[in-house]
Amino acid sequence: MGRPATKLDETTVAFATVAELGTILRNRQISCVELTKILSRRLDTFGPQYNALALSLTAHAHKYAKDVDDDLKRERFRGPLQGIPYAVKDLISVAKYPTTWGAKPFADQVFDYDATVIKRLNKAKAILLGKLSMVELAGGGGYSSASASLQGPGLNPWNKSYWSGGSSSGSGAAVAAGLVPFALGSETSGSILTPACFCGVSGLRPTYGLVSRHGAMALSWTLDKIGVLARSAEDCGLVLHAIAGGDNDDPASARKSFYYTSQYYRKFSDFKIGYAEIDFSAWPDEPLRPAFSNALTVVKSLGAQMVEAKLPDFPYGPVIGAIIDSEGASVFEQLIRSGKVDQLADQSQIDGLRASLTYSAADYLKAMRVRSLIQTAFHDLFADLDLLVAPTRLSLPDRSDQPFDETEPKRPDQKGVASGLVQASNLAGLPALTVPCGFVNGLPMGLQFVGPPFSENRILAVAREFQNRTDFHKRHPPVPA
Repeated sequence: MGRPATKLDETTVAFATVAELGTILRNRQISCVELTKILSRRLDTFGPQYNALALSLTAHAHKYAKDVDDDLKRERFRGPLQGIPYAVKDLISVAKYPTTWGAKPFADQVFDYDATVIKRLNKAKAILLGKLSMVELAGGGGYSSASASLQGPGLNPWNKSYWSGGSSSGSGAAVAAGLVPFALGSETSGSILTPACFCGVSGLRPTYGLVSRHGAMALSWTLDKIGVLARSAEDCGLVLHAIAGGDNDDPASARKSFYYTSQYYRKFSDFKIGYAEIDFSAWPDEPLRPAFSNALTVVKSLGAQMVEAKLPDFPYGPVIGAIIDSEGASVFEQLIRSGKVDQLADQSQIDGLRASLTYSAADYLKAMRVRSLIQTAFHDLFADLDLLVAPTRLSLPDRSDQPFDETEPKRPDQKGVASGLVQASNLAGLPALTVPCGFVNGLPMGLQFVGPPFSENRILAVAREFQNRTDFHKRHPPVPA
């Protein structure tokens, strides 16, 4: 098949979806080698402008791109990720290359094996371009500024004066800036949803145990999840299809597969979507409320049954904090006791990690008992609902060059769904997807859909239809020069 006369410009290629790039490659409008050169050059050139690039794997990538071109010439089509470039958060091991965990004490750390997700993407013939920056140790111990990273503060491609979000800061920025069509991140309590929201991309946090963490840094082994940041909900589904599945090397593996079939899901009139009007009209910062109100109107237009809902009443923040700190103290005990913890960039994180050693077994077990009550409460909640919808974040990102504003904004006494949903859904191991839903002062906002365990196709179907009716996910920041 010959190539069309029309040449694709770089911007079109850089901001194309996974599905669009797959069509372009199969039609041989561009070779995989050419696509890889374009995106690897963008990642190497512009990634440092956002402090998003931890390690370039350009030479590694070009070898695999040639193999894909050989397959495509022979019309050997391997699946939707064949020839699609991507990058990963730098807590995911790639054999014989540094895996720094975003932290100076581990700057020279090298593993001799690939993480399971890397193996699965290799099998899908995706092309790994590099590793992306992150908040040091995925935020273990807490941190007080965007500068808590080996590469420096994560900068938002929409406005570099603002933070790209943590802890998957490089993953959010790289996708938003058109450096890769998708990236892998990880979440323990908001580290996929937050950067995806702040950077205006789609971010999928899978059900706990659906994607293997083998080869990824542990922060909290009962909470950690690997997920996807991409241009659209559909792209997230295509990537999840490739990386999900059982793994004997991950003791927490749910031993379930995932097949992306959201386009065949049941009609929306059968869905019951839980929400709270107050989450959109009064809980967000005032400048964000009109855009969130518009997003809710779009959700209502899908034809689902909208049901007023409220989160079960639990102290989600203290519970998840106790679990992360206790498990993180065990993971990083040697780092803390050796004094190497002092090499971290953020003093509040150093202090937090030291303090985490003071948790008692009683503190941890009490938090885990409350967690089991939370899981039961969500099981009961989803007996009557298919999904929850709420704003992903109630405020715009903090500035990238200043300590975070710790002032608690004035919020209503009445609570709906949004308050505590990120912590609650992580504690319950639930899947969530954030999609762009508007802009304020040139910065993106996000809307999150949360469902019961293993309801990824349901979430993707609703989010996909939301994106069919809006164009927020198709907008991109100014092309860097």
